[in-house]
Amino acid sequence: MGSTDILEKETSGSLSNGTSGNVDAARRLARRLYQLDRFKRSDVAKHLGKNNEFSKLVAEEYLKFFDFTGMTLDQSLRYFFKAFSLVGETQERERVLIHFSNRYFYCNPDTIASQDGVHCLTCAMMLLNTDLHGHNIGKKMTCQEFIANLQGVDEGGDFSKDLLKALYNSIKNEKLEWAVDDEEKKKSPSEGTDEKANGTHPKTLSRIGSTTNPFLDIPHDPNAAVYKSGFLARKIHADMDGKKTPRGKRGWKTFYAVLKGTVLYLQKDEYKPEKALSEEDLKNAVSVHHALASQATDYEKKPNVLKLKTADWRVLLFQAQSPEEMQGWINKINCVAAVFSAPPFPAAIGSQKKFSRPLLPATTTKLSQEEQLKSHESKLKQIATELAEHRSYPPDKKVKAKEVDEYKLKDHYLEFEKTRYETYVRVLKEGGVELLNSSGGGPAGLKKSHSSPSLNPDSSPVTAKVKRNVSERKDHRPETPGIKQKVT
Repeated sequence: MGSTDILEKETSGSLSNGTSGNVDAARRLARRLYQLDRFKRSDVAKHLGKNNEFSKLVAEEYLKFFDFTGMTLDQSLRYFFKAFSLVGETQERERVLIHFSNRYFYCNPDTIASQDGVHCLTCAMMLLNTDLHGHNIGKKMTCQEFIANLQGVDEGGDFSKDLLKALYNSIKNEKLEWAVDDEEKKKSPSEGTDEKANGTHPKTLSRIGSTTNPFLDIPHDPNAAVYKSGFLARKIHADMDGKKTPRGKRGWKTFYAVLKGTVLYLQKDEYKPEKALSEEDLKNAVSVHHALASQATDYEKKPNVLKLKTADWRVLLFQAQSPEEMQGWINKINCVAAVFSAPPFPAAIGSQKKFSRPLLPATTTKLSQEEQLKSHESKLKQIATELAEHRSYPPDKKVKAKEVDEYKLKDHYLEFEKTRYETYVRVLKEGGVELLNSSGGGPAGLKKSHSSPSLNPDSSPVTAKVKRNVSERKDHRPETPGIKQKVT
């Protein structure tokens, strides 16, 4: 009998529908998961991370097998990861880490001010692990940047610098890894790494996304709503961090575009719901989380061209078939980004000697629409204040060219973020989710499209490594403000 069959037989379906509050059943299942009694290590996370009451009971009982008393947070996380494989769907893995944070705080109530503080540091370590040990190219995060990024997030105060330095050095010296099943160990090194990173996804997709971080993987949800579809011609103008795309790779290509959930899929053939996405489709896909779409007013060679700037500052140009279609794509993309983008990982930009952008998680926000609006408004106010302060202290004419470049880079970043959050706030005030699902034009001018019911923020999308689309603290100079250079 397979492990899933065993689970269903024991719980009488309570895991799937979340209606049972049977603590005894949860305790029995938790013990079997901990002892790996007819379960594999790779089975554990999916049974702890479901979004229902029974799964939460199982997770609470499972965590009781771990005594983190007197242990540091990094030691506890490593100890926790020795018991199972943190694989599965993105939101499931995130819920597992929330359960871990709650248990650590219970065992060490006087070490960190709150459960939220523990979870924030846990997320920070996962992000840092990817930054220092992932396959991304570019400058790695420094200890000073790690500390600066966490200023003011411990119940409004700061975490101890000694604590943050210790966590940074721990992750730098030894990357976070979780246990794997025996059959995984027998595979070739490359195959084992790929499948460990991807769960059940094929090896060929493993390098497209993050390999160790459950918060930065782009969620591919086959059941997500389709908000718009149609033919678009695409031109890649800038690669990650605004680094200009080489001439030979800038040509226009036509795709059938499908905005499904928070991902813009670019397919060679017209969209068919029953047809599985190919590897090439996934490679071409672009996540629109924290993205901004606008009319490419400074591109004059073709009409009806919109510009999409992604979370990692790639810049893509898309030509639509009419001005109305172009505006429809702009509205839908910005609406999806505004509604579903999770709050950014905190970054104290003003305190950093060397400017670097904050990390932007690809997970779907857990906030209600009202809370999401307040979050965007708060971020807009913060960015506007930082921009004003930044411009009140321009660099002296005698400073080195490198410092002037740093000033301009930060100025461009803050200006773009201000525009992005202004757009998000406007979109949410005009209706947000309702506009996404409206069949007619709303206040934001949303046009009728191939829409399906609303994307459920509580659904747990299958994690496929679609296209790495997160800021990774590189120092490449982005496109110049407003893309004032002619796009060729």
